[in-house]
Amino acid sequence: MAAVGAGAAAAAAQALGRPLSCLQEPGCGRAARLRALEAIRAEVQERPLSGAAMQEVFGAQLVRPLARCLAGDAAERCRELALQLLRHGLSHGDRPGEALPVLLPVLAQRLCPPQGFEPSEELRLGLVQLLSLLLQRCGASLAPHLTDVIRILQATLLDPYAEVRRESCRCAVACAQAMPEHFHMQSESLIKPLMQTISHQHYRVRVDVIQATGAVIQFGNGKSVDDVLSHLAQRLFDEIPKVRHAVTTVTGEWLLHLRDRYSFFHKLIPLLLGSFTDEIPENTKLAWTYWEKIGLQWEKENEEDLKDKMDFSVSPSHYPKGVTRPGLGCRELVSRNLSKILPGLCHDITDWVESTRIKASQLLYTLLLHAEDHITQHMELLLRTLYQACLDEEREVVKNCVKAAELIGTFVSPKVSLRLITSAFGKTPKPSCIMVLTAVIQGSPKEILQPHLTDLGNTLSQAGVCQRSEEVFYMEQLLCCVQALIEVCREDCKEISLQLMKVLVTIMAMPCSQHLKEKVEETMSSLAEVQQLDSFLYLYKQHIIQLMEWVSVSCDCWTCYSPEILQLDVIATHSGPVIGEALNNFILILKTCLQPNKDPQMRLKLFTVLSQLLQKASETVNSQGLFPSYLETVIKDVLAPNLQWHAGRTAAAIRTTAVSCLWALIHCEMLSPKEILKVKDGLMPQIIAALDEDSKITRLMACRIVGVFLKVCGRQFDEGKFTNTYTEVLKRLDDASCDVRLAAAHTLTNWFKCLKDSDVKSAMESHIEFLYQELLIHLDDPDQNIQNAVLEVLKEGSVLYPELLVKEIEEVVHKHQTPAYCNQLLHHIQSAKESAL
Repeated sequence: MAAVGAGAAAAAAQALGRPLSCLQEPGCGRAARLRALEAIRAEVQERPLSGAAMQEVFGAQLVRPLARCLAGDAAERCRELALQLLRHGLSHGDRPGEALPVLLPVLAQRLCPPQGFEPSEELRLGLVQLLSLLLQRCGASLAPHLTDVIRILQATLLDPYAEVRRESCRCAVACAQAMPEHFHMQSESLIKPLMQTISHQHYRVRVDVIQATGAVIQFGNGKSVDDVLSHLAQRLFDEIPKVRHAVTTVTGEWLLHLRDRYSFFHKLIPLLLGSFTDEIPENTKLAWTYWEKIGLQWEKENEEDLKDKMDFSVSPSHYPKGVTRPGLGCRELVSRNLSKILPGLCHDITDWVESTRIKASQLLYTLLLHAEDHITQHMELLLRTLYQACLDEEREVVKNCVKAAELIGTFVSPKVSLRLITSAFGKTPKPSCIMVLTAVIQGSPKEILQPHLTDLGNTLSQAGVCQRSEEVFYMEQLLCCVQALIEVCREDCKEISLQLMKVLVTIMAMPCSQHLKEKVEETMSSLAEVQQLDSFLYLYKQHIIQLMEWVSVSCDCWTCYSPEILQLDVIATHSGPVIGEALNNFILILKTCLQPNKDPQMRLKLFTVLSQLLQKASETVNSQGLFPSYLETVIKDVLAPNLQWHAGRTAAAIRTTAVSCLWALIHCEMLSPKEILKVKDGLMPQIIAALDEDSKITRLMACRIVGVFLKVCGRQFDEGKFTNTYTEVLKRLDDASCDVRLAAAHTLTNWFKCLKDSDVKSAMESHIEFLYQELLIHLDDPDQNIQNAVLEVLKEGSVLYPELLVKEIEEVVHKHQTPAYCNQLLHHIQSAKESAL
């Protein structure tokens, strides 16, 4: 066989003699060189030669001429053929390493500036593939030439042609694996070009670079991890799943096999755990698989340290639902490195780049899930971060931070967590503080929270917390916190029912949170339900006295800006019939705050509340039938002082509401005739004065009230009161409002009725004559409704002095545009006279 191989080699050498001599002639032209190379290819590739024979022919005759052609031939086709022949010879020869001293300088010459640069992309790719073949065939034999290889790769990793870069990455991997004991000394030289290429626009290049980086550091100098870490972290945000897959694989392999991995755990763990929330399930599964292996490996390596925990550890009784607890090794790895990871992570959660904040918030949840009760020693930093992150504009960040805060409730003792959170309320509580507290409550087991309920209730109901801000978002979070307490603690909330009611009343009282009213009512209903009460009205019934005392503590100092006014409004109007059980407190507040020397705007607000209640008195203040016993106080100490005239629009509005309240009392018949008799002397002057108010409503109500007063006690009026009353009421017949004019007419009807049976009738004759004259003018009013109303007044008044009225009618009837009303009146008087006979 050896003789046959030697014969074949000799025959091949003889056949190659002519084309080789032609190729090496100094004056050989391009066409001749091309023909010579074609002849060599035909001879070498078509003649079946053994490895030894090929090595003999290739090593002795072909390597140098072909290398010279590859290095310096001006014709691209000649260089291409030379490259093909070299690859063929290296692939089939027995000892390719013998060609290294010749080929590597050529490769460096063609691929590394400044000596020269191969202009053809395809040939550069071929040259790098030739290097890859050398690494594959020669392996560790390349160690003496490692400097040249590294220099070539430094250049080709930055080649403009993407395929050259990809092949260079594969060469870097092969080089690292082939001679690790030599490679680690020069591996750092490849890090810079790799990192310059890691963000290449072609995703396949990025994948290859990441894989090459993994191998270069795995078999090279581990200290380079610091140089590549930020670049790999950036690739976790890559839009291509395969790129993120590569990062996960490389990080997992490092954590398993890197020689110095213990020094880099705190840097590499976040990279791997960051893939737990990848949107591609395959990547997530890969990350979990690696992480479980890493945890188990670490357990075995540290078995002695973990012996007690492995033998005696007990699973927590309260754990997030639907979440698998990580293994002991994984938990320990995170716990021991958390102090190094957390500061940087907390910084990233507040980064200006949205995607960074989202990824950091996702990672925070994962870390806390592993750290469990080890979270406790990092609480201050965590809470500061969560307070800031929960105000993020990106909803995903907030969602992840809330989940992380729930884990604080799960794993950290409330004695620690609640003390730290509530202490932040002593400064300037933010909506995010309450959001974090809500999440902690939601994550806590009921039995652990129970001893802290009273403190929580007291904190939330403090004025500095529940009244700190009128911001809608703040109120929403406050409501969520109460809802969380009720949801988690259920029937235990009975002991803080009053405090929670204070908070809910405050939320409902804020003008900005009217859209929350329905939700507040639902929350109140939930609070009633956990206490086995039928509705939230029973909550008011349970706490009405305490709520009234709470809201009235500083009522003597209230202004229009005092939140207590709004709270009183809610308690009084929202409690329905229950307010009737706290009249003593309610009337005392009104008596204190509705004095004329108090803030006008504040009095106006309170009168508005009182007016609303009196409109449905039987369903509110008089639900227990007790309000009449307070009527004298309400009228003398509350209404009467505020009916006094004072300059200003606010004062006028106060008089309007006071008159409205008085009318409401009369209209719902709560102010009985007996009570009217008691208060008429004190109120009549103010009501008469109110007939001249600018407000139409005030004038209308005043007319109606005067009418009622006349009906009840008009017969007891003296001449002066009769005169004063009709004079002012008569003016209202000229009012701009038809409603007021009609009310005035009705009041004058009552006036005539009272005078008919009065002792002062004869003394009032001249006044009655004047009144007849004025009313006859209005009988010809353009408004038919006014004409009809005045006709009824005159019919009633005709009983007093019919002859006098007839005389007055006859004097003016010819002046009326519609004398029909005068004729009706004359007919009425005649009929009355006849029936009297």
